Amino acid sequence: MAHINCTQVTEFILVGLTDHQELKMPLFVLFLSIYLFTVVGNLGLILLIKADTRLNTPMYFFLSNLAFVDFCYSSVITPKMLGNFLYKQNVLSFNACATQLGCFLTFMISECLLLASMAYDRYVAICNPLLYMIVMSPGICIQLVAVPYSYSFLMALFHTILTFHLSYCHSNIVNHFYCDDLPLLRLTRSDTRFKQLWILACAGITFICSVLIVFVSYMFIIFAILRMSSAEGRRKAFSTCSSHMLAVTIFYGTLIFMYLQPSSSHSLDAEKMASVFYTVIIPMLNPLIYSLRNKDVKDALKKVIINRNQAFMFLKLRK
Repeated sequence: MAHINCTQVTEFILVGLTDHQELKMPLFVLFLSIYLFTVVGNLGLILLIKADTRLNTPMYFFLSNLAFVDFCYSSVITPKMLGNFLYKQNVLSFNACATQLGCFLTFMISECLLLASMAYDRYVAICNPLLYMIVMSPGICIQLVAVPYSYSFLMALFHTILTFHLSYCHSNIVNHFYCDDLPLLRLTRSDTRFKQLWILACAGITFICSVLIVFVSYMFIIFAILRMSSAEGRRKAFSTCSSHMLAVTIFYGTLIFMYLQPSSSHSLDAEKMASVFYTVIIPMLNPLIYSLRNKDVKDALKKVIINRNQAFMFLKLRK
């Protein structure tokens, strides 16, 4: 990378989703509602899994970690995004921008790899049910969560260091609603070929490995389901996987559109819309997908509501 003499910028200005003033307040209300629903949905799902002993299984251990990642994922992006609608200029310091990018990449890669761990869990549960609790022991479950977290942190750290070692001169206006690699690379005067190749290589390797795990796991799962003699058994096995398959399709499909395409075909508006989807919408959808399509979660929620109502009626009668 050639050295470029310039005065390094000390802060970045985020353009946000829109410049139209008449849209800013309705969008603020909309995304604030989505964020509140995301926080309540994901934290509520974590607490529900912790509170109900019937949900203390490997499947729900992974689900609670996915909910934690979704909560963090959204919280890294959405509060600052909401500021775009309230302030004339939404300013981030150089270090704050680097921190946001690092955290965003950490949780995005973690979600990608956690979905792969969850696919492996479903494979063991359906293809080797008698050995499930042995194969998916607490130690193995912790490893299947710790490895994605560790790998994601290291990859995000390296990505962030590469991005913020580039020279940023003159323009500090980021045409996005958060600090992301692609909009930042458009501002630098440095040679970005290595960085772009690194993004493509890392995104491709991580994506291909995780998709391969999911694909192979579900191929074995489908064969196992088709071999079941009981229609009820097939229906139950499929229902335990359908939520995960839907979440995988939505998340991976958006990432394919966003990151695994040539830079020449990137559109700023399309990037923003895709980014809104996987940073704001998907963290809200996952609790809905896993709760509305999961009988155990719905039963646990009903139990909590009934117990709360009974406790409320008891206190009311005592008064």
